[in-house]
Amino acid sequence: MESFNEWMGVINAFLWHDYVLYILLGTGVLFTVWSGFCQYRALTHGVAVIRGKYDKKSDPGAINHFQALSAALSATVGLGNIGGVALAVGLGGPGAVFWMWVVGFIGMALKLTEVTQSMLYRNTKDPENPHGGPMWVVQHGLKKMSPSLAWVGGLVGWIFCVTLLISAITGGNMFQAWNVGVLLKSYYQVPEIVTGIILAVLVGAVIIGGIKRIGAVAGRLVPFMCITYLLAAAYVLIVNIEQIPGLFVLIFENAFSPSKGAGAFLGGTMAIGMMWGMKRALFSSESGQGSAPIAHSAAKTDEPVREGVVAGLEPFIDTLVVCTLTALVILSSGAWNRATEGNYDQSPEVVQTSDGAWTLNTDELPARTDEGKRVSGDWKKDQTVFVVFKTENEDMNARLDGVITEGDNGLNIKWGTVASDIKPELVEAGIYADYPSANLTSYAFDRVLPGLGRYIVPLVAFLFAVSTMISWSYYGEQGIIYMFGGRGVFAYKVAYCLLVVVACSGLFTTDAELDNLTGIGTGVMLFANIPIMLIFGNEAMKAYHAYIGKLKAGKFKVHGPDSVVEMVEGKHDNQG
Repeated sequence: MESFNEWMGVINAFLWHDYVLYILLGTGVLFTVWSGFCQYRALTHGVAVIRGKYDKKSDPGAINHFQALSAALSATVGLGNIGGVALAVGLGGPGAVFWMWVVGFIGMALKLTEVTQSMLYRNTKDPENPHGGPMWVVQHGLKKMSPSLAWVGGLVGWIFCVTLLISAITGGNMFQAWNVGVLLKSYYQVPEIVTGIILAVLVGAVIIGGIKRIGAVAGRLVPFMCITYLLAAAYVLIVNIEQIPGLFVLIFENAFSPSKGAGAFLGGTMAIGMMWGMKRALFSSESGQGSAPIAHSAAKTDEPVREGVVAGLEPFIDTLVVCTLTALVILSSGAWNRATEGNYDQSPEVVQTSDGAWTLNTDELPARTDEGKRVSGDWKKDQTVFVVFKTENEDMNARLDGVITEGDNGLNIKWGTVASDIKPELVEAGIYADYPSANLTSYAFDRVLPGLGRYIVPLVAFLFAVSTMISWSYYGEQGIIYMFGGRGVFAYKVAYCLLVVVACSGLFTTDAELDNLTGIGTGVMLFANIPIMLIFGNEAMKAYHAYIGKLKAGKFKVHGPDSVVEMVEGKHDNQG
């Protein structure tokens, strides 16, 4: 297993080299400027479209704009908003939030462009079940350029579908299941494998019904889970309202300078904050990844750009609203740079092991502090803890992990080892409880009001995970359909559900291992989709400007907005 994680780490490092982030930033800026800052249209015209003001019953497609947006949002608003943001802040510091915002803003232009492209080339031979996505764009787009390039388009479409399946299995499935499994075990001692089985059954029951059932479930689930989570976050921010202005200053300062290690936060360079912020925002919003166009291609519309404008709302909702609230909860609560939760009477001695690594010479588990007990109760068996070491870089520290075990004399700690050329020195003679991924967000809520994180976050995380997994299963299904026609779809759905259980079976144990997995899924799709966006971006921008010209000239018939029930259920009375 260790060699497998090392192999994943090597691939991840290549996929997420600095140049990938620069290319993505450049692409987002290109389409932002080229479109004349389409973010404005997404926030204005996009809202009118999802309210049904431009709908016609005769439009081809399977679901309405609101359901398509909900299906795409159910894939993006997931554990990335809870666990992914916690990873970004916990490992990248406050500056990572700024780079999340950057991705969120330019992501609106990326999402509009890629969805518009897919709508221009979607397959509507069956108006009730259209197919679309970057694979169809590159296949038909290259064939349109030159018939001799048809085979190239088919090959690239296949390659994209392979990356799509990798991402569906990793970030869209296993990341979600693992986070929920760890969270429920941490709070309620529910065995992770049991959580995996329950998730697999629920996901399987929904995905058998196809995009119409997914759209219907998402249309109800997404608003409920978002509102529940936003209300809980709003409570925390109101309690800590006096800290908010200072946090924004901290975010901007740390975005362009190193974040010094403090408490449980190990510190990081500007590059680390930038990488973590952009990486997690990309995973959460899926901007430029090519996944959302697949859901939007099922929307009922005869105007390709119209659905692209709607899609531009996704990064705003996902990253600039939900992710920002999560980050502010973690920062304002002090969870990210928390103090030790157990202190030794004397600093333990650091000793060298036979293989040249370093560890502590004690297995003593110090009593938990009163604050630690108030928030999380007493120490528990199998809980992960760590101590912090100084390094040669004064801005960055390192950590040594240990696991609480039960011995003859009660609970104690089994320490791991840490590699270092020199003898490490403890920053403090105390231990920190480890709160990986979504656990850090839950802990942040509990620091403000014990029980808030314990009950709200696991519930919302469970719903987020289910919604994300059902949408990503559909994305992967569309890849199977493109590659094999309808053959293999049922086998894919069965395998998809089984992998939910596998993710909760102990295959992954740390958030670093999980980050490698999700990083590969997101990275390979970006590698495949960004070239497609650049090659066919001109067509999307020409269509966009033509559409906006018609909109300004008042050439589109506008109806009264649908009611909330009509939007959610996909029903409206507009005849067009």
